Amino acid sequence: MTNTDFIKAVGFYEGLPLEEQASFVDAYSTVPNLEPRDILVKVKAVSINPVDTKLRQTAKKKAELTVLGFDGVGEVVAIGENVEKFSVGDRVFYAGTTKRAGSNQEYQRVDERIVALAPKGLSDEAAAALPLTALTAYELLFEKFALLPKENANRGKTILVINAAGGVGSILTQLAKWAGLTVYGTASLAKFNWLEEHGVDHSIDYHQDIKEALAKIGVTSVDYSAVLFDVRPYFDLLVELLAPFGHLGTIVGLDSPIDIACLKDKSISFDWEYMFAKTDYAYRLESQGEILALVAKLMDQGKLTSTLSKSYKEGINAVSLKQATAEVESGHMQGKVVVSGPFNGSIQASSMGK
Repeated sequence: MTNTDFIKAVGFYEGLPLEEQASFVDAYSTVPNLEPRDILVKVKAVSINPVDTKLRQTAKKKAELTVLGFDGVGEVVAIGENVEKFSVGDRVFYAGTTKRAGSNQEYQRVDERIVALAPKGLSDEAAAALPLTALTAYELLFEKFALLPKENANRGKTILVINAAGGVGSILTQLAKWAGLTVYGTASLAKFNWLEEHGVDHSIDYHQDIKEALAKIGVTSVDYSAVLFDVRPYFDLLVELLAPFGHLGTIVGLDSPIDIACLKDKSISFDWEYMFAKTDYAYRLESQGEILALVAKLMDQGKLTSTLSKSYKEGINAVSLKQATAEVESGHMQGKVVVSGPFNGSIQASSMGK
C-alpha cells in the first residue's frame, strides 16, 4: 500500500447541522506517509466524543475533506523506520490528535507513543469506547489532582463527580474507586444503576440540592471535585463544599470568565484538563501510551469495565456516524457510543481526488 492508493473515509467539507445530507459524506482519501515513529492502523472501530461534534459544528467550508474521529481500535499494518513498541499484526487502541486526520478512515497513521495494545478481553467496540475518556480521567486524577495512581493508595479521600454517567465520568469514577477514594457522583435517577456499576459509592440526583443530599449521608465537605460539565452553575457550591487545600477540576471550556479569587482563602487549586494538550504541544507523548497500557491491564484484570453503552456494528459510513453523532448531540447518553465494522459507505465518484 502506497500513499497514492485511495482509501475510504467519512468526513465533510463544511460544518453543517446533522439534518443536512452533507453533514457527513462517504468519500476517498489517500494513504498517509509515515513519519519514523508512526504506525499505520487498519481501523475497525471508532467512538464519538463531544469534541467531534464541536469541531464539526464550527468547521469552515474547505475544498479538502475533513476527517475527524479520535478514539480508534485496529490492526497495525505498517510501521515507521524507528518504531519500537509495535509490530505488524498488533491490535491497538489510541485517542489520536487534533493535528492529523482522524480515525474515521480505513487506514490512519498514529504516533506509536500515544498508542497501546488493546485490552485482550474486550471486543473492538468495548475497547474503542475507552481511550480519549480514560486519558482525560487519568490525567485529571493523577497528574492534575496529584493523586497516587495505585490501587487503594488514596484511602480516606473523597471526590464529588458532576455528570458522573457521561463518557469521562464513567471511567473517572472507576479509576477513583480503584485508587481508594470514596466516590460521590451526580446523574439523573434513571442512571443510578449505571453509576453504581461504574464505581460510584453514593449517587446523587442532579435535580436535587447537592449540598443537602450530601448532608443526609453525613458529608459536609469533599477533598476533590471533577466537574465534567459547565463549571459555572456549580462553582459557588463547590467553593463551599471543598475542604481546605482541595482541588476543583473541569474539562469543559468557558465562554465567559469566572472569578477564582474566592479559592484563595481555602488554598483550593483550580485544575484544567485537556488531553490533547500533550499532542498539541509535543509534551510527554509517551505518557499517553503508558496510561492506555495501564488501563488495558486493569480492564483485563477485571478491575475496570468498559463504558460502552451503545454500538452500531453495520459498518463505518456516513449514515452510521450520523446516527451515532445524533446520540451524542442529544446530551442524554450514558457512557459511550461506538461505530464498528468495515468502511462500507456508498461513495460518489465526484469525491475522488478531493
